[in-house]
Amino acid sequence: MPGTKPEIETARLHLRQLVPGDLEELYLIRSDAEVMRFITGSPSTRYGVRARIEKHLRTWDDHGFGHWAVTLKEDPGIIGWCGLDLLDQTTEIEVGYGFARAYWGLGFATESAAASLCFGFTQLALDRIAGVAYPENVGSWRVMAKLGMKYVRTGFYYGKDMVYYEISSSAFRPATGEYSLQDNPKATR
Repeated sequence: MPGTKPEIETARLHLRQLVPGDLEELYLIRSDAEVMRFITGSPSTRYGVRARIEKHLRTWDDHGFGHWAVTLKEDPGIIGWCGLDLLDQTTEIEVGYGFARAYWGLGFATESAAASLCFGFTQLALDRIAGVAYPENVGSWRVMAKLGMKYVRTGFYYGKDMVYYEISSSAFRPATGEYSLQDNPKATR
């Protein structure tokens, strides 16, 4: 699937390709110290956000997966990001997500991560998907548990001790609700 950049719609969200034009909107989210506290530990710079966008575009081209920009269906403004990536210094694939503070506690991380898992298992035929979080990031633990992911161990990833969760394709139960994959969407920006 390398080269294709599918988009997903869920009940409330649109997951679309990140593009270089997303820099300022994504920077507003990733420069918030509270948002980044459990992601990298510190706010991102514009340069860092640009590098993340470029990295995810390469990951899509090389592997057929990556992170999407997450928007509300009725509003094209970015509220966060979600998707699949290679887990730090491994060949494993992990689900990751982050949202602007105004959108915390509304179920958007769970909804978008469930769509990402569904994409990984149905479109990429993955056997399992991992997720890692800072031990003190209880909110992320809850998201992973809602997705059906199980705690496996604590490991060292991204320069920190992290809790490691995983789910197999056979254990994954897609949420009932809207999920629509568009394989070759038109450019949105």
